[in-house]
Amino acid sequence: MPVKPGTHPRARARWTKVLVPAVAALLVLAGCGVAQPAAQPTAISAVRAADVSVTGAGWLHTDGGTIRDAANKPYVIRAANWFGLETPDCVPHGLWTIKLNDGLRQIKSMGFNTIRLPYSNQCITSGKVSSDTNFYANPDLASKSPQQVMDLFVAKSKALGLNVILDRHRPSSNAQAELWYTPQYSEAKWIADWKMLAARYKNEPTVIGFDLHNEPHGVARWGGANPAQDWHAAATRAGNAVLAVNPKLLIIVEGVEAQGNDSWTWWGGGLADVAKKPVKLSVPNRVVYSPHDYPASVYPQKWFAAPNYPANLPGIWDANWGFIAKQGIAPVLVGEFGSKLVTTSDKQWMSKLVSYLATNGTSFAYWSFNPNSSDTGGLLKSDWRTPETAKLTALQPILRPVAVPAVTPKPSASPSPKPSPKPSPKPTSKPSASPSPKPPTGAPAVSAHWSVQSSWAGGYVATITVKAARDVSSWSVTFTDPQVIGVVNSWGLKCTSVTKRSVTCVGTDWTTSLRKGQTATIGLQVNSATPPVNPKVTVTAK
Repeated sequence: MPVKPGTHPRARARWTKVLVPAVAALLVLAGCGVAQPAAQPTAISAVRAADVSVTGAGWLHTDGGTIRDAANKPYVIRAANWFGLETPDCVPHGLWTIKLNDGLRQIKSMGFNTIRLPYSNQCITSGKVSSDTNFYANPDLASKSPQQVMDLFVAKSKALGLNVILDRHRPSSNAQAELWYTPQYSEAKWIADWKMLAARYKNEPTVIGFDLHNEPHGVARWGGANPAQDWHAAATRAGNAVLAVNPKLLIIVEGVEAQGNDSWTWWGGGLADVAKKPVKLSVPNRVVYSPHDYPASVYPQKWFAAPNYPANLPGIWDANWGFIAKQGIAPVLVGEFGSKLVTTSDKQWMSKLVSYLATNGTSFAYWSFNPNSSDTGGLLKSDWRTPETAKLTALQPILRPVAVPAVTPKPSASPSPKPSPKPSPKPTSKPSASPSPKPPTGAPAVSAHWSVQSSWAGGYVATITVKAARDVSSWSVTFTDPQVIGVVNSWGLKCTSVTKRSVTCVGTDWTTSLRKGQTATIGLQVNSATPPVNPKVTVTAK
C-alpha cells in the first residue's frame, strides 16, 4: 500500500540527548561577481566526481543540472548534517563532550566540504544555549546566544575551508512541522527570519545556501487548489524574499511526501511535479532541489519488498527526483540519507545510492555526523570521537578524505616581551612519546562534584560532575553512603562495587576516557534510606 500521510516514522525524534585551505581564495573572491554560466545548460550526467573542483571558492551558482563555483568550475557539495541547534538545547550536539573545532576538523578530514546546519526559529530568536555545553572545552561559547553560536560555527567552518548550508529544520524546537508555518510561527515570521539571516551573512560566501524548510509532508502539496498547503508557491515567495537581500545564495527547495501522480514517498522526498511546475525565482541560476531518502530500517516503503530490489532503486530515484539534473532543469542535492548499516537491505540500499550519486556527480548531505540520531546513528561512535569506519568505507566513492593541518592562531597585535618559542615539529599520525601534561603538584587528575537531584523515601538520584586536569584513559569515583542498599540505574558510568558504606563506579560510554579540560555530568539512581549529607568523594584516574 502507498504510505499514507503521517504514518511513517519520519515523525519520530531523530535525536536523543545523551582541508585544503581555501580561506585566502574566499577572501579574494568575496567581492567578485559570479562568473556567467554557459549559454547552454549542462546536464549533470556530463559531470563526474573526478572532474569537479575539490575546494570550490566564493559564491556558487547553477548551470542547468550542475552547480558551479565562482571560477565557473563544476562543484559537488559533499555535506554532513550536524544537528542540535534545532532542538531544545539550541546548540550543536556533542559539545557537552568535544570542542567545536575538533568536530569541524574531523568532518573536514573525512572528506566533506560542507556542513548542513539545522536550526529552529525558536532557537535563533528566543532560545538559550544548553547548560550541558562544556564551556571549559568551548570557552568561546560561554554567554553566547544560539544566534551567536551560529555565527561562531560559520567563522570556524570558514577557517577550515568548510561551507555551511543553513537548514530551517523546525519552527519551534520541540517538533517537526508538516507545513512551513504553525499557529505560533507564521509564514511572515518564517520569511522575516530568513531575510534576517540573509542580511547577517550577506558578505560571507562560506554560507552558500538556505534550505527553506525541512521535509514538507502530510497536507503539503506541490501546487494544488489550497494556497495554505501549496509548498511550491511558498518556496517561491520565500526564495524571492531571500534573493532580494542576497542574490548570490543558493535556494534549496525540498520535495513533498504526496506527489501529484498519487504516489507517496519520503517526507521532503517527492519532486516528480518539478517536471511540470518548477520553481522560478526572480534571480536565475539559484534553485537547487533537495530530496531526502532513507532505507527500509527507517520505514519499509513498498519498493524495498519488490522482487527486483535493489536493482529497482535507480529507476525510483530517476522518477522522483533524479530526472531534474539529468534533464538539465536544475541541480539536485540529496539533503539527507543515512543508516545504522546493520541489515543486508540497508547495506544494499547504501551501495546503490552511493553508486548513483557518484555516477551522476550528485551533491549530498549525509545524516548525520551525530552518533545520537535514533534511527540512523552517525559517523561517530557514542564517544563523539571514534569514526564509524564501516560507514566511511561505504561512502568512500563520494568522499575525498584529507589531512587537516592545525590552524595556526593569529599573532597578538602587540609583540611578546619574551622571544617566541621555536616552531613545533610537523604533526604526524603517530602519538607523541611524551606523556600528557601533569596538573600542578597536589592537584587531582580528575575532580568531582557530587549532588542530589531528587529524593524520596527509600531512594534518590545523584549527579556527579567530573572535570579532567589532564588527559586520562580511565577513571573511577567512590562516594560514601552509610545507608546504601544498591544502585538501580546509571548513565555515563558503571557501578562496580556497592558495600555497606560506599559506592564505586567507573566512567563508561562517552566518559570512558577524558581529555584535558573536559567536563562531564553523569548520574545514578540509588536505593538508600536517605541521601548522604556531604559524602566523601574520591576519584582515581590513569
